[in-house]
Amino acid sequence: MAAFLSILRRLYLVVYNWTVFVGWQTLKDSGHEHVYNAVEKPLQLAQTAAVLEILHGLIGLVRSPITATLPQIGSRLYVTWGILWSFPQTQTHILVSSLVISWSITEIIRYSFFGLKEAIGFTPSWLLWLRYSTFLLLYPTGITSEVGLIYIALPYIKGSELYSIRMPNKWNFSFDYFYSALLVLGLYVPGMYSRHSSLKFQSFYFVPICLLISNPLYTLINCR
Repeated sequence: MAAFLSILRRLYLVVYNWTVFVGWQTLKDSGHEHVYNAVEKPLQLAQTAAVLEILHGLIGLVRSPITATLPQIGSRLYVTWGILWSFPQTQTHILVSSLVISWSITEIIRYSFFGLKEAIGFTPSWLLWLRYSTFLLLYPTGITSEVGLIYIALPYIKGSELYSIRMPNKWNFSFDYFYSALLVLGLYVPGMYSRHSSLKFQSFYFVPICLLISNPLYTLINCR
């Protein structure tokens, strides 16, 4: 039974990783010059599908800690749906191009890495290097684009009062989406530092060890 569940787990993760990989590849091929209109649907699909990664961690399908997965996926969903989709005025800004480029390249590398790992048990060493080294460029550009787009949306959020709840109402409750956006911006500061420190540790300490203990062409399955 345990062996069957292990095979089923690996099969599911193979299908999941390669399906999302294809989604991100489609997004990248749309071309940054077309910006939001060309990538809207694949962007929303690929980012929303990432919610399953939280479930994967909760039920033990993967070893990734929820504390690391939840903030990253949550922030991307917020930008995808809470900013870009909700406030069309942001969709034509140049930061959308840098956002899509940063996200798509990062996720194409990541999902192909885990797709190969689950499908055949190993990954090429060059792909491991890309997985944990490209963040030096793509993480700052992606985060800067996210923060920039939220900041650009602030006047539209305040002016439209979309998603805000004013009193009096039957629930005796109020909510201001503008101030929640300011809170999200504030949370990016400790979040950026924590995530960057974790990736930097993996890149400069863990990855070289994995490359040393593997053969010249492939990394071992346990190198994550």
